[in-house]
Amino acid sequence: MSDIKDVILEYVQEEYLEDDDDIEVSYDTPLISGGIVDSFSMVSLKRFLETKYNIQIPDAKATPEAFDTVDSIVSLMKEFGVE
Repeated sequence: MSDIKDVILEYVQEEYLEDDDDIEVSYDTPLISGGIVDSFSMVSLKRFLETKYNIQIPDAKATPEAFDTVDSIVSLMKEFGVE
């Protein structure tokens, strides 16, 4: 199975970047504060993670800070036993 970081990074690149975007996204790229992911996209990313890893992320934990980078998302996922 792919590393969770790579799964999240690939999802962000495929879902939120256009083919002609010159944006390079890495594990520590600001996604929300950098304007790559908006609040609606954050909800779809949350649903993707919940479905893929069979978990429930409470809305109180799904903050812009928790979803701002791939690294911060991975930290959040570890709280739910996903590594």
